[in-house]
Amino acid sequence: MNDLLFNDARDYDLIAIGRLCIDLNANETNRPMEETNTFTKYVGGSPANIAIGSARLGQKTGFIGKVSDDQMGRFITQYLENDNINTDGIAVDKTGAVTGLAFTEIKSPSECSILMYRDNVADLLLHPSDVKEDYIKRTKALLVSGTALAASPSREAVLLALEYAVKHNVVIIFDLDYRPYTWKDEAETAVYYNLVAEKCDVIIGTREEFDMMEKLVNIEGSDDQYTASKWFSYRAKIVVIKHGGSGSVAYTKDGQSHRSGIYKTEVLKTFGAGDSYASAFIYGLMKGEDVSEAMKMGSASASIVISRHSCSDAMPTLEELINHMNTGIYVSV
Repeated sequence: MNDLLFNDARDYDLIAIGRLCIDLNANETNRPMEETNTFTKYVGGSPANIAIGSARLGQKTGFIGKVSDDQMGRFITQYLENDNINTDGIAVDKTGAVTGLAFTEIKSPSECSILMYRDNVADLLLHPSDVKEDYIKRTKALLVSGTALAASPSREAVLLALEYAVKHNVVIIFDLDYRPYTWKDEAETAVYYNLVAEKCDVIIGTREEFDMMEKLVNIEGSDDQYTASKWFSYRAKIVVIKHGGSGSVAYTKDGQSHRSGIYKTEVLKTFGAGDSYASAFIYGLMKGEDVSEAMKMGSASASIVISRHSCSDAMPTLEELINHMNTGIYVSV
């Protein structure tokens, strides 16, 4: 068991808000982008990937976002609907904005990079008027992604969504998803991240992402225990700090800590691990699993996705996840 209280009377298990974009993943691996000639198109964006992962595990999922009024926008919306994700919260931009693109380079299993095109993107034009209170009050949990805070009016839309979620006792989960190239400077980033984190029940991020949030008040740097205690002084009940190949540590407000290991796998690429981890971890929490077991589910999902070419398409079904947990090699760290 865990200390989160989800309202089982709600229509949706999880509604995500934020970035919807296109991933173009290199088909020619083990070579630099300059020598890559073909790519495969997938739906991308951290909150989109998490919503897709949740839906694949059987959860009733919805999305709040904005897409471009063109073929790419329609591709994204149709993809979500094909995965049984409700798109009532997705608005269509009418200003001529475009869909963000992420080109991925897979030089080796440990050397991957992403080339982002984020100018005049539709997802950052999500307006507070696009966020409906009635939609949010119908979900058990709201997932917020940090990228949506990078510019107005998207950041104001997220802040309004948080107000609605707090008002209606919706569990709020914050995936930090820090992308430096979308922000003007770290000070601005830290201000908005802190404003959002103060309202959240679960906060998930890497050690580096938490360090970025704390630079304004803790120049010397933080350890994990300090970070967790800071957010427990607000609303947080669970703080998850990821350490890459060294696993992750989850702290709970009752003073306990839980360390998760990793599942051995043949790694194709490194990106996608965080989103797949989050989707399965959240699923476990919502099914009433204790934090340690939910973390193992997250680690298993991550190991599946980093062995596959895509992020969104690679998200496992519940059957695949359980089978991997039963047959895979789990390594404690």
